Amino acid sequence: MRRRLFAWGYARGEAGHRRESADLRRALVGDLAGEILEIGCGTGVNLAYYAPGARVTATDRNAHMLRRAAAEAERAAATIALREVDAATLPFPDGSFDAAVSTLVLCSVPDLAATLAELRRALRPGAHLRVLEHVVSERAWVAWLQRVANPAWGLVDNCHLDRGVAAAVRAAGFTVEAEASPSLRTVPMRLALIRARRAG
Repeated sequence: MRRRLFAWGYARGEAGHRRESADLRRALVGDLAGEILEIGCGTGVNLAYYAPGARVTATDRNAHMLRRAAAEAERAAATIALREVDAATLPFPDGSFDAAVSTLVLCSVPDLAATLAELRRALRPGAHLRVLEHVVSERAWVAWLQRVANPAWGLVDNCHLDRGVAAAVRAAGFTVEAEASPSLRTVPMRLALIRARRAG
């Protein structure tokens, strides 16, 4: 029931964010090709922006989210397969994918390092990793507030306000090629857009 309610509330609240983030999502995934893994695809907002010819395995642990994503998958130019999968235990052989995508997901996984390790395992050497995430602020006083608020905020689908995602990506064995801090009115927190590759 909790996951059903979360999916309903998320879908109701994302309309403005969907419009505002369109260009950002296009820049995040539009140039990817081959076999692509998206974790935490939610209601499928990214699916419209994958290029024709891309083959996307779009996963989420919430079956109610995937039901909402099905309409987006049918309209997409890319070939989309929806799978109910937990990002921490990916049921794919080593080196299955040419790219992986995570959008506003790594804030909520129970174990960030384990999830990134699973992504690295499922990717081929040199494969792309694209991440859009809200992260801990660079301002000390804001970061302090995020840490203070984190236990209560974590009740929202285990979401964390204070994760340093870029550092975790590097520690997991990825080479960060570019990092930007886009601004979205509908996400009033510091964002990080990370482009990385699987090292080794």
